[in-house]
Amino acid sequence: MTKRNLALPVVVVLLALMGGCTFGGDESEGSGQRAANVAQQAPEPAADVPENEPVAQVASQVEPSIVQVNVQAIQETPFGTQEEQGLGSGVIYREDGYIVTNNHVVQDASEVNIAFADGSTERGEVVGNDRATDLAVVKVERSDLPAARFRENADLTPGQLAVAIGSPSGFQSTVTAGVISGLNRSLPPELTGGDTSLVDLIQTDAAISPGNSGGGLADRAGEIVGINVAYLPPAQTGAENIGFAIPSDTAISVAEQLIEDGDATQPYLGVNLEEISPEDAEQFGIPVDGGVLVSNVLPGAPADEAGLEQGDVITAAGDVEVASYGDLLGILRDYRPGDNIDLTVVRDGEEQGLTVTLGEYPER
Repeated sequence: MTKRNLALPVVVVLLALMGGCTFGGDESEGSGQRAANVAQQAPEPAADVPENEPVAQVASQVEPSIVQVNVQAIQETPFGTQEEQGLGSGVIYREDGYIVTNNHVVQDASEVNIAFADGSTERGEVVGNDRATDLAVVKVERSDLPAARFRENADLTPGQLAVAIGSPSGFQSTVTAGVISGLNRSLPPELTGGDTSLVDLIQTDAAISPGNSGGGLADRAGEIVGINVAYLPPAQTGAENIGFAIPSDTAISVAEQLIEDGDATQPYLGVNLEEISPEDAEQFGIPVDGGVLVSNVLPGAPADEAGLEQGDVITAAGDVEVASYGDLLGILRDYRPGDNIDLTVVRDGEEQGLTVTLGEYPER
């Protein structure tokens, strides 16, 4: 069996490869403003919370930064125009009024109101949203907000403590706890309820319910490591305690772009990928110890134009080793559409290099 006819037993397929992009050491006015308004460290736990209660300590640090996002939407129905109401959660990203939430929470909103943990409310305005990552930013005219500390370059480990805070079913500031259950997960459109896949997700068993969307997933240090985005409903899937969050690196990257110009661009390769473990490689006779298998190349996509082929195994991007599709996504966060990226691939047992000029993730 050649590697072009692989049928791996367990695979994760990406409809298109996407990732946010970071801004390097830009000393522009915008980056200076970000430095002045983004939390540089997590607040200290409340003094009255015992040290042997780690979940309660994290809750005391993060809860003031979590908001409830109340939305009103005008829907055209066969029975005429109707007004609907909904709610979700959000995390205060900057003290000068910027809040991160999910795109699906606010995408159809005609009015957004933010309820803060201190009991106050403010009218919000959606300054930008990104369907590809299901992230959005809302702005309120308020300063000195208790911004959360978003952890950058989070090196997460399955089994570590995870605390989710949000407003499930409108119960504001609800705290649930569990662990990081897995990394680099993906959800196809039929599970997201949208028209795009969500990739590079954190899986957690901390209870996530309707209304938690857009809330924070925090680590033991009280830093935000993810934005809660979805869960598998037990009644429909039979799953128990399987929830997902968008990594904080992606949230930071997309939020910065949305704040700057109301839009976010996603580097695009145009391939379908499958995980390939060392065990898979040995079973199917592939001469690599890891990497990601290209199961399909979309015609006319950047990968196609660069010569990437079905059956190639990507083992490095730039000078960084690629052991999983999550590695590749993380590397892409340092690139923008139009940038060149050097890929190392194994084809027919031979290693070779290809240079791809990244495109922009297409609108759907």
